[in-house]
Amino acid sequence: MSRPSRRLVIVVRADPVICGHSGEARNLAEVALTRGFDDVRLLTWPIPVLQAAGLPLKPLDRIMPYSEGITVERPEPVGDYRVPDGRYLAGLTGRLVELLAEPVPTTCVSMYLAPHDAVVRDAVDAARAAGYAPDVHTIAKAVGSDVTNVIRSCLYERRFGAAVVLFTRFLANDQVIAVSEYTRQEIIACAEAVDTHCGTRFARQCVRRISVSYPPIDTSAYLDLDPALVDTALKRRGLERDGYVLFLSRVTRAKGIYDLVDAFAQCQAQSRLKLVVAGNGPELEHVQAITQHNDRILFLTDVEDEEKPMLMNGCAVYALPTKPEPDFVETFGIALTEKMLAGGGPVITTNTGGVGEAVGGTAILVEAGNATHIAAAIDRVVLDMPAEERQLMADRAREHALSFDRVRVFDSLFATSNPAVALTG
Repeated sequence: MSRPSRRLVIVVRADPVICGHSGEARNLAEVALTRGFDDVRLLTWPIPVLQAAGLPLKPLDRIMPYSEGITVERPEPVGDYRVPDGRYLAGLTGRLVELLAEPVPTTCVSMYLAPHDAVVRDAVDAARAAGYAPDVHTIAKAVGSDVTNVIRSCLYERRFGAAVVLFTRFLANDQVIAVSEYTRQEIIACAEAVDTHCGTRFARQCVRRISVSYPPIDTSAYLDLDPALVDTALKRRGLERDGYVLFLSRVTRAKGIYDLVDAFAQCQAQSRLKLVVAGNGPELEHVQAITQHNDRILFLTDVEDEEKPMLMNGCAVYALPTKPEPDFVETFGIALTEKMLAGGGPVITTNTGGVGEAVGGTAILVEAGNATHIAAAIDRVVLDMPAEERQLMADRAREHALSFDRVRVFDSLFATSNPAVALTG
């Protein structure tokens, strides 16, 4: 086989993990094939490791295939049981060193800094120390939860050494980006806290170097939906157009699922609506248990990628009342923008974290954690909002969401990553 001319390696939690990072990686990889990269690889974790971690996963037989030219690698661990966690990191890092040893211009993107940025930095350092002289450009993307979870935990527990390691690795990359301006500001605030306690100078570097690159979305999957196909998909689920409130996300407290259930019980429009909870997550079983006697609440745990736009398009309201929790703050809200592309009823959400950047003033905002406000917003949409206003909101929402198209995001990101290589259409 001939050697590739340009390679893109993305180190990430890829499919079957249900999270924004896996979708971002897929979309960057797909666009890369049209932008001069002839070898695109996702470097990720073995399936049993993901299953053991308790992460929400898609059914393995329903994962959408990647285009030809995209390779998903899941390196096996290195060593035996006496090296419990490092075995898998060693497998990822070692495989990346092997790729960097080849004389191929390579861009490495790491998403979710801990531990994926460590894989990239260690592999690049090892390749250079071994004398391979890799032609490599590194991009580290802080997707949000790596800041709100890892760094904040370090600060709260006063484990500043770990925070110093994370910042040092992050800033050692050629290009450092954040998933939203909210996330960028959070990183800077954390860096200032570390500087105060440790005498370091991370914050100044973060202010100067971190740019924002929003999540890339395959907008074509949500546009121009056939109404007949939507109606068929809804009928299969026992649903009618404009006859349900849709929650499609991870079922966790931070996504506001308990607040939404309380709101649904309060709203006057409940008699003409169902509440559809589509997704998996750590709170799913408990939410099912506390609502088991309400036959107007429907749980869907098997929604495939092709069905998701259909459910979004047909709903009367899409509600994601996310709220800040100690272990999670919504740093963007990819599902919100996907819904805005798909059309259908208005979005009801909160002004938490980076949500405002995702919805761009086109959603109905309620107070986080306030079920009464959520119920009132549902009633306003279902009982009082004219069809013309609904359509106007949908049009404005779609126009804003189109700014996150994966081609546009990719070209903006890579325009500065390797100036010597011109992007091709």
